[in-house]
Amino acid sequence: MTQERTNVITFKNNPMTLVGPDLTVGQTAPDATVIANDMSEIHLSNNPERRTRLVVTVPSLDTPVCDIEAQRFNTEAAKLQNVDVMIVSMDLPFAQKRWCGANSATNVQAVSDYRGAQLAQAFGVLIKELHLAARAVFVIDADNRITYREIVSEVTNEPNYTAAIEAAQVASGALARA
Repeated sequence: MTQERTNVITFKNNPMTLVGPDLTVGQTAPDATVIANDMSEIHLSNNPERRTRLVVTVPSLDTPVCDIEAQRFNTEAAKLQNVDVMIVSMDLPFAQKRWCGANSATNVQAVSDYRGAQLAQAFGVLIKELHLAARAVFVIDADNRITYREIVSEVTNEPNYTAAIEAAQVASGALARA
């Protein structure tokens, strides 16, 4: 049976239901398959270089807040060492490729979860009512452990960029661990 959680997020102040587990810091990150802009499959568990990953889920790159967020993470990603930044949405790979080109987004990898919402469900951020990913940020260290998690309570708000970037720096060893 699919796990559902209510009273976690809102969309324009309307309560939404999240589908999937309520992941917490310290847990092993679940595996999921997403689709790259060239239509190839990417398995989240495939991390041969053991790099830290900053996984950002957004409803759609074609919305103002998601556009701002993805551009901000693209800018911040250029400053990060040993961190891969992945922007995940339900947008088709062709739309993501267009967005990346139009915004010179070369420091992040935009990937699509349109085939079954595997990642959104595995990470517990699938909005049941909209069949879109909630706005969330996860930092996953080289040992595949979640070291940071933010599910933005109102979908139309931006995440805490500073906390996410600092968590990625700590997980990658760029900042001394607290």
